[in-house]
Amino acid sequence: MITKLSIPLARKALIALLSGGRLLGLAAMVLMLVVRVIDPSPLRIARARLFDFYQVMKPRETPSERPAMIVDIDEASLAEFGQWPWPRTLLARLVDNLTAAGAAGIGFDIVFAEPDRLSPAALFKDVQGLDEESRKRLAALPSNDAIFAAALRRGRVVVGSAGVAETGRDQSRLKRAPTVALIGGKPQPWLEFYPDLLRNIEELDSAAAGWGVFSVTPESDGVVRRVPAAVTDGGQIYPAMALELLRLATGNESLGVKMTRDGISGIIVKPNLVATDAHGRIWLYASRHDPGKYLSAASVIRGEFDPGKVEGRLVLVGTSAAGLQDVRTTAVEAHIPGVELHAQIIETILGNLQLANPADAPAVEWVAAMAGALLMIGLVPWIGARWTLLLLISAVGGLTAFSWHEFSTNRLLYDTVFPVSTTVLVFIVTTYGAYAREESSKRRVRSAFGRYMSPVMVERLAADPSLLKLGGEKRDMTLLFCDVRGFTSISEQYDAEGLTHLINRFLTPMTDLILRNRGTIDKYMGDCIMAFWNAPLDDPAHAENACRAALQMVAGLGPVNDALEAEAHQTGGPFTPIRIGIGLNSGPTVVGNMGSDQRFDYSVLGDTVNLASRLEGQSKTYGVTILLGDDCAKQAPGFAILPLDLIRVKGKSQAVAIHALIGDESVARGAEFTDLAALHADFIASYRARSWSAARAALDKARAGGQAWGLNALYDLYAARLAAYEADPPGPDWDGVFVALGK
Repeated sequence: MITKLSIPLARKALIALLSGGRLLGLAAMVLMLVVRVIDPSPLRIARARLFDFYQVMKPRETPSERPAMIVDIDEASLAEFGQWPWPRTLLARLVDNLTAAGAAGIGFDIVFAEPDRLSPAALFKDVQGLDEESRKRLAALPSNDAIFAAALRRGRVVVGSAGVAETGRDQSRLKRAPTVALIGGKPQPWLEFYPDLLRNIEELDSAAAGWGVFSVTPESDGVVRRVPAAVTDGGQIYPAMALELLRLATGNESLGVKMTRDGISGIIVKPNLVATDAHGRIWLYASRHDPGKYLSAASVIRGEFDPGKVEGRLVLVGTSAAGLQDVRTTAVEAHIPGVELHAQIIETILGNLQLANPADAPAVEWVAAMAGALLMIGLVPWIGARWTLLLLISAVGGLTAFSWHEFSTNRLLYDTVFPVSTTVLVFIVTTYGAYAREESSKRRVRSAFGRYMSPVMVERLAADPSLLKLGGEKRDMTLLFCDVRGFTSISEQYDAEGLTHLINRFLTPMTDLILRNRGTIDKYMGDCIMAFWNAPLDDPAHAENACRAALQMVAGLGPVNDALEAEAHQTGGPFTPIRIGIGLNSGPTVVGNMGSDQRFDYSVLGDTVNLASRLEGQSKTYGVTILLGDDCAKQAPGFAILPLDLIRVKGKSQAVAIHALIGDESVARGAEFTDLAALHADFIASYRARSWSAARAALDKARAGGQAWGLNALYDLYAARLAAYEADPPGPDWDGVFVALGK
């Protein structure tokens, strides 16, 4: 049921969802999801190279009992029998020797598209000087193709064919292929398409027991990652060389193609189900080049080889000779003979080591991408970019670990490139949006309070309008800078109206406390307050009043946070407690009306002002709430103050002493602070004397007393410094000065 209350709550929720960079994050997420649907080539290559990396890290091991061997037409064979092509009588002898050795099947990674020009009748057809009788005897001799065909019939041989991109060949020739059983639909629209096949001459085609396609198409970067298990010319289905050899060796009369709604899921060569992608391609789980599976063609033709290496195995005949140009690139090898790809496919099938891209992989990748993106969209504006970055790193690590585990353990391919890219992009976009919103919020606050002046200044200007002119005077003053910690995270939880209300709730009591202690508000800079003492009215105790105001501001945050928490609980809105850092510095300053003739403000200039701003920034580094410059500490001797360090802040060449303001005069007189001050002084003295062990002992003593004053972060900082100096002592010119790189 929709109530009147639920409508504004829904409106606030929608505004929160679309604020602080969240809208940009959602747009980036949708864009990446659309890109995944389109799946452009760069994304496919990035995904493929991730899988390549996995294979490089864990390549498939070559089995000790090799199921496939390669008869290699290598350089030595060419040197012995001459250039290719050889007389097919040599190949007949090769087939007969392999058959006699007990080969389970023989496959030629070669196509014999033309008759053998070295047959006797063809060779001597145009020879001059032969008598008619000699010509008749030569013509009566069997052709080399007939001899080769007879050898093919005596063995279990698969002849190869190659897909070609053009048509126009002799269409009357019989296109031989085994029977293919279709399970679940027609696979032709999904298979790799060739208009025609480059086939063997009819005499050899008809003599073979099987017909396999050895065409392999590298991907756009030249790497072979998937090998077609079958191809089509639009009508007939032709199995790959490796699958046809398996069919022949297992005695199957046919193959099966298993279809699902999303494409091809596998090829059946009983008893094996060969997993493929939707387009009938087998993922190549590559191994390193294995010289042990090669036999030189010359040794096989001569019959000088070990029959035990062939018996019961599938044998592929191909070439590694550079001149024959059958070289491929895989994930783990830059150069490998093409024939070895078919041998590796056979090894993965028979060894049950196939890679597979599961049917649910796209859905898993989508869910991971959306989960990561939504996590960034929700958390970056809430907890800030720094902490979300740790979450991002964890998410990326978790996705990568999952993907690697599935590959290394189950040989399943899940892509992390897309979900990681989506999550990182959304993180960057959302972080930028949060930053832009914070800057916008601070500009709105500056615009609202830019001309704010203290009541004292207003009364003085009303009494003496002549002060409304440019100019200034030099005074010894105390400057205060106060800034809200984590303003980005806080501001992202509110719309413009809510943020303005929050800032007003904070600035009003802080301003009251400054004015109550005779301070003047210079300006509001977003979440930052700048104030000064001893102008425009004289204040001899300006340092003490500024210290007292700073302590009361810290104490005054308690009621402010309590009220904000109660409001948030009542309205169901967000609540993050406000915490501040304060920098105080005393010294000579120019004060007066600064600006132009058209517009000016009563403000201050000088190095003292700049240092006060830097001290406010350093309060976070040292883990204290109120940081004092040395002159300010000297002008407030009755307060509870601890010396901290000698630092050289950004923009200054000289080192300055800095101090922590712990409490007022009553705290300074207490025994607990007195004891802590003595222990702290011992530590600082030992530290500056380079007595690291003594400093560490004093630090340990001071740490116990400092816990009550919130000094844990300070002592942790010094403990880290001591460890660094003990491991790598500073040089003899070390003066104890720490260089502050940040503001």
